[in-house]
Amino acid sequence: MLKRLLSPLYEFLKDSRAVGIVLLVCTILSLVAANSPYQAGYAQFWETAIHTPEGWHLPHSLLHWINDGLMVFFFFLVGMEIKRELTVGELSTIRKSLLPVLAALGGMLCPALIFAIFNAGTPHAHGWGIPMATDIAFSLGILSLLGKRVPVTLKIFLMALAIIDDLGAILAIAVFYTATLQLMWLLAAAGVMVALVLLNRFKVQRLVLYFIPGLVLWYCIYNSGIHATVAGVLVAFCIPLTKIADLIHNLHDPVNFIVMPIFALANTAIVFPPDPLLAFTSDVSYGILAGLVLGKPLGIFLFSFIAAKLKLAALPHHTTWAQLLGAGLIAGIGFTMSIFISTLAYKEPELQIISKMSVIAASLLAGIAGYIYLKIVRPRYPLTSN
Repeated sequence: MLKRLLSPLYEFLKDSRAVGIVLLVCTILSLVAANSPYQAGYAQFWETAIHTPEGWHLPHSLLHWINDGLMVFFFFLVGMEIKRELTVGELSTIRKSLLPVLAALGGMLCPALIFAIFNAGTPHAHGWGIPMATDIAFSLGILSLLGKRVPVTLKIFLMALAIIDDLGAILAIAVFYTATLQLMWLLAAAGVMVALVLLNRFKVQRLVLYFIPGLVLWYCIYNSGIHATVAGVLVAFCIPLTKIADLIHNLHDPVNFIVMPIFALANTAIVFPPDPLLAFTSDVSYGILAGLVLGKPLGIFLFSFIAAKLKLAALPHHTTWAQLLGAGLIAGIGFTMSIFISTLAYKEPELQIISKMSVIAASLLAGIAGYIYLKIVRPRYPLTSN
C-alpha cells in the first residue's frame, strides 16, 4: 500500500540527476556561446522575429515564444504535480502537508524579506520574488548524488517543499509580476475557465476537449496582461485525476529534456560585462545571493523548528535537524523559476544580466554548500536501501 502511494514520488526522483546534468550542460554551453566570437549571432538567433497573422496579438520573437508559449508545458506539468500531491500524494492531508507547507512558506518569506532589506527605497525593490523559488530538478539532482547518505523521506520532504514553492512563485507571477490588466480579456479567460471546470465536474475524459479551450485560455490570459504561463497551471487543475498520471509520465521527458534545456539555452545567453565581478556589487546581486544562499535555509529551518516545537508537525522519519538544514541549503538552488522571474521583474537588460548572473552564482554556491554539508553530516540510522 505504502509503495503504491509513494510510487509517483519514486518515479519523479528516478530521473532527477539526469535532468540536472542536462540543464547544467545547457547553461554552460549558453554562457560560452554568449561570450564567444559568435556572441552577436547567438544573441540575434534568440531575438529572431516570428511573424504572426495580422491583428493577432502574439509573442513576436523566438525568445518570447519560448518564455510565453513553450514554458506553458513546464507550468502545465508542475500544475499536474501539484494537483496530484494535493489529492492523493504527500500533501493530501493536513498532517502530511503541514511541515513542507510551513517550511516552503519560510523559504519564500525570508529570501524575499532579505532582498527587500537590501533594496528598500530603490527602483529595484520589486525584484523580491527572484530569490523565492527552488529549482526542483537541480535540488533533487544534488540530493540524488548523495545516495544512501540521505533518507528517502528527506528527498520526499524537499520535493513536496519545492512543489509548494513553485505554487507560491506562480501566484507571485500572477499577482505581482503582471502588467496593466485588460478587463475584457480577463472576463473572456474567466468564461473559458468556467467551461473547463464544468468539463471536469461532468467527468469528461477526452483530453482534447480540455486542450482546445486551454489554447483559447492561453490566448486570453496572454492578452489580459497576466503572464500567459499561468494558463498551464489553470488547465492542469482541471484535468481529470484519472488522466494525470499518464500525462505526467508522457510529458516528463519532453518537458525536462526539451522544454527546460531550450529555456536554459535561451535565458542564460548572458554576455558578461568587461569586469564580471562588478555584477556582484549591486544591491540587486546582494539581495539575490543572500536571499538564496542564506535566506532559504534560514526560513526553511526556522519555520520547521517552530512548527515542531508547537507540535504542529514532526520531522520526516529517519531525518535529523542537521539533515533538514542541509536540505534547506540545497533549496537555495533557484535557477529555472528565479531566472524566469528575473525576466519579468526587470525590463532593463543590465539588471536582467545582474539578476541572472546572481541566480546562477547563488545556485552554484547553494548546491556545493548543501552537498558538502550533507556529505559530512552523519545519518541518524545506517541506511541500507533507498
